Amino acid sequence: MTGRPHRCEVCGVRPPAMVGVPFCFQCWPGGPVTPPPCRKCGSTQDYYMSGLCARCHTHAPGERSPVWRQPGPLVQPRVVVDACPDCHAWGVTRTYGWLCSACRSWRETHPQVGDCRTCGQHVALNAQGSCRLCRKTRSLLAYRLGCRPAAISLAEANRHGQQLFLAGLWHRTGHGRRPYARTTIPPDMALLRPVTYAQLVLWELPRDLKTGLHKGFPPPPDPARMAAWHAFVREFADTHGWGINVTEQVHRAFRMLLGMQNTPGAAIRASEVLPLSGIRHPVRPVLDVLAAAGMLADDRVPAVVRWFDTQIALLPEPMRRELAVWFDVARHGSPTPPRFTPRDDRTVRAQLSFAMPALRTWAHAHDSLREIGRDDVRAVLPASGSPRSTTLQGLRSIFRILKARKLTFINPTARISVPTPDKPAPPAIDLTALREALDSEDATRAALAALLAFHAIRIHQLCTMHLTDVHDGRLYIDDRVIPLAIPVRLRLTAYLNYRQRHWPGTANQHLFIHYRNATTTSPVTPWWIRKRLGMSAQSIRQDRILDEAHASGGDVRLICDLFGLSIAGAYRYTATVDHPGIAEYARTSMPT
Repeated sequence: MTGRPHRCEVCGVRPPAMVGVPFCFQCWPGGPVTPPPCRKCGSTQDYYMSGLCARCHTHAPGERSPVWRQPGPLVQPRVVVDACPDCHAWGVTRTYGWLCSACRSWRETHPQVGDCRTCGQHVALNAQGSCRLCRKTRSLLAYRLGCRPAAISLAEANRHGQQLFLAGLWHRTGHGRRPYARTTIPPDMALLRPVTYAQLVLWELPRDLKTGLHKGFPPPPDPARMAAWHAFVREFADTHGWGINVTEQVHRAFRMLLGMQNTPGAAIRASEVLPLSGIRHPVRPVLDVLAAAGMLADDRVPAVVRWFDTQIALLPEPMRRELAVWFDVARHGSPTPPRFTPRDDRTVRAQLSFAMPALRTWAHAHDSLREIGRDDVRAVLPASGSPRSTTLQGLRSIFRILKARKLTFINPTARISVPTPDKPAPPAIDLTALREALDSEDATRAALAALLAFHAIRIHQLCTMHLTDVHDGRLYIDDRVIPLAIPVRLRLTAYLNYRQRHWPGTANQHLFIHYRNATTTSPVTPWWIRKRLGMSAQSIRQDRILDEAHASGGDVRLICDLFGLSIAGAYRYTATVDHPGIAEYARTSMPT
C-alpha cells in the first residue's frame, strides 16, 4: 500500500482492517473482533492494517510522511521510538529499520552474524568475534582509566555490565582517543614559571594513581595554566616528531599532575612523575617537557648513590662516614685546597668495586680506616696479576682523599709499587657471526657491524655520532677524516633510508636511533649497540685493529694514524707481531 490509507467507512477514524475490507476490526460486523498478531514481529498490540502493527507498518502514525500532515488524523499521532536491537541504545525509529546509525554501519562492514564471545548476543561480529557494544564499553572504560583500549581485555571491561546510552550521542561521552582541551582560554606562556611560594603539607602521603583512574582525578585548579601547558606540549611534540599516542598520553599526564599539585604553579618534582609508569603513562617524555619548560624539580637519587649505600651498608659506622666523604669528593670534586677534579660516576663505581673485598676483610677487625697500616694493605692485596693492581688502585684513591681531608693519619698505600700487568692479546671473534651481522636484513645491525669491522670506530663514537658527521663518502669524527669503504657506504645508505621511513619527523640528530629515543634528543647506549649486534662490539673493533697490525707487520705509526690510537694503545696490538728482522734472524739461526 503506497498511497494514503483509506479510513474505515463506519467510524471514519481508524484505517481499514486490510486491503479490500472497508471497515476496521472494531467496526467489524458482529464485532468488535480481536485483531490478529503482527505477521512481522508477532505483536498483539497497536494493530494498524494489512496484518502489521503500528511499529512495523510503513505508513503508521509517527512516520515522516505527507500523508499525516493532512487534517483529521486517522488515529492519535505519536512518534514510535524504541531501542536498537544490537547495542540497546534508546532513540531509534523506523527510518533505518529500528537500528541506530552506528550499528547500521557496523552491519554493513561486518556481515558475519553469530554469538558474541563476550556478552553472548546474537548480532553482527567483527573478525575477533566481538560485538560493537562490548568494544564501545571497553573504549569508555579506557577513557575513564586514561589508557588505550588495547590495554584492557574485553572480558575485563564487560565483567560488571555494559554502559547503555542514547543513540547518536556516543561521541559526547568520550571515545578514549582525543583528550578534551579547552580552546576558549588563550594560552599564556608566562604562566609556565615556578611560583616563589610553597604550600606546606602536614603529611606527605603517597598517591594512589590506580584508584584515581577508577574514581577520577581532581581537575586542574587553574584552567589558564592548563591551556598554557597544552600549547607547550603541542609545540614540543611537533618539534620532536611525536606520534599522536605519545602526545595524547602526555596531555593526560599533565592534567593528572596539575590536579594533584599541593602548590598550583610550583615546579613539578621528578618523584611525582615517576609513579605514572605504574598506570602505563610515559615518564621520560613528561620529564623532557618539564625540563624544557624549566618546571622540573629533579629530586631523583642517582643510581650510583643507591648502589654506594647498598655496598657499604654492612660496614662499621665510622668506616661508612669516611667512605661517604671520599664518595662526595670523588663525585663532585673540591674547589678548595687540596683541590680535586671530579671523576665520572663509572670511575667512582669501578674504584670502590676494586676496594670492596679489602674493606670487607678489614671490617671484621677494624672499625675505622684510621687503624689501617701498610702491613694491613699488603696483607689484603692479591698475590699477583691484574687483581693486585686494581685493588691497590681502588685503595689508593680512597686513602689519598682521606689523608688530604685529615681523616686518616697516613696514606698506607704510599710507596707500595705494583707493576702493571701486561694486557693479553685480544681474543679471536666468531667470523661466522660477524658475516651474518654484515649481511643482515636489519639495516641498523648491518651498518653498525660495517663501521666496526672496516674502520674500528670506538663504541662511544658510535653512540654520539651525528647525521652531519657523514657526508661526501667520509666520516668526520673529532679531528679525524675517515674515507668510508664502499661496503660501508652501501650499508649506511640503506640504514639512512630505513631511518627516514620510520622516523621522518624526529628531532634527534644522532645517526643511530631507535623507537625509544626517536622522540628525544639523547643518544643510544653501548648496551643497545651490543644487543643489536648480537655480539660484543668491542671485540669486533679489537679484532679489526689486530688484523691490521698483522697485515702491516706491526707498523705502530700506521695503526695510530688509521685508528686514532696512542702509541701505548697501539703497542698492545703490535706486540703480538714478531718484528720482521727478529723473525728472519730466528728462521736463519735455527739449526738444520
